[in-house]
Amino acid sequence: MPRLIHTGSVIVDVVMTIDRLPDPGGDTVASSSELVAGGALNTMVAARRDGLDVLYAGLTGTGTFASIIQAALGANRLDSLLPPVPDLDSGYCVALVQGDGERTFITHLGAEGQFGYEHLAAIPLTAGDLVFVSGYSLATKSNAEGLARWLGDIPEDNIVLVDPSPLVSELPCGLYRPLFDRADILSCNAREARILTGVESLEDGARELARRVRPGAAAVVRAGAHATIIARTRDEATTLTHVPTFPVDAVDTNGAGDAHAGVLLSGLARGLSLEEAVLRANAAASIAVTRTGPTSAPTAEETDRLLAAQT
Repeated sequence: MPRLIHTGSVIVDVVMTIDRLPDPGGDTVASSSELVAGGALNTMVAARRDGLDVLYAGLTGTGTFASIIQAALGANRLDSLLPPVPDLDSGYCVALVQGDGERTFITHLGAEGQFGYEHLAAIPLTAGDLVFVSGYSLATKSNAEGLARWLGDIPEDNIVLVDPSPLVSELPCGLYRPLFDRADILSCNAREARILTGVESLEDGARELARRVRPGAAAVVRAGAHATIIARTRDEATTLTHVPTFPVDAVDTNGAGDAHAGVLLSGLARGLSLEEAVLRANAAASIAVTRTGPTSAPTAEETDRLLAAQT
């Protein structure tokens, strides 16, 4: 059976709920706060709950945050490929969730920042495995160089999904080139699409992204409550497909993109077309945003019920 091989990083989310971001130099009081494992965990849990086997190929450390991560991996029946890094804790992310559900992140890297080619080369890829690559991995030199080298080793029968991550506004565009060259699916949200392309129109941005990945690959642009756009370029012609979303009252968008990616890959593993997999992912993400916390992906049965009700 195919598996999801996740090459990103599980870190701890320090989640705080606030009315709005304070002005520069100001302060605000959070109405709630919690420490939960997040990052790569959100995508892996979404895929696992939708029926896909998962192997975590990233690094964890040893310490307070690492203990939270190890407990979360075990609780969600997720296998970790690599042993913990001694004498260095895992990283964390401060996630500020505003009253309208919008979120802002500040990330500090730990042991996961030491990830490199030697770790990637140890991944036991088998035919049909699906590989998730995160733009967060480009934040350290060893990881970025390792990915650029390793992606060229991945056989063609392995589907690679690249999520550029919110760091697109902070990292040099050239770092993304090796990821785009091997991506079968480039999945991003509206903000990331606009930053990557400099184009305001999401349709035009999706076309531009489809031209940046290799021929036949797809760009998937999530647009919140609006239809998700799939763009493909073949023989110099780019086609767009609009996949409907599911109207809900969002309370927390933290982790919605992660849930979308995990269920999209699970859908492909079960034999769905990309359009069908995106529709399923849209349904799962719409459920996720009605719940608080980053690891809010639904079970396969919950997604099935929503899809059946809409049909």
